[in-house]
Amino acid sequence: QVQLVESGGGLVQPGESLRLSCAASGSIFYIYTMGWYRQAPGKQRESIASITSSDNTNYADSVKGRFTISRDNAKNTVYLQMNNLKPEDTAVYYCNADISLRVGSQRYGFEGQGTQVTVSS
Repeated sequence: QVQLVESGGGLVQPGESLRLSCAASGSIFYIYTMGWYRQAPGKQRESIASITSSDNTNYADSVKGRFTISRDNAKNTVYLQMNNLKPEDTAVYYCNADISLRVGSQRYGFEGQGTQVTVSS
């Protein structure tokens, strides 16, 4: 029904930047909050950024001032601009979204498959 597909991950050196994208497709009526979380090996999942349908944003302290979340509602896409990357940012990054599938229906949570970000010299 609904798919979220991330792209833009890769291997970068400390201090460099990456921009992640996550496009939602399928039977979508309305997308509410969209966000990004990450999970590093052996660590708990960490929610790092979110953006509401009215563009209110929230960031984890670990990325505040370095990462910027944005969205393009016409494209059903959320972005994560990551600047000044650090080795501790290495993780698989996932996007998620709260989506209603039809008028008057409840919201459902959807997640993508993830994209690897590796920060290493």
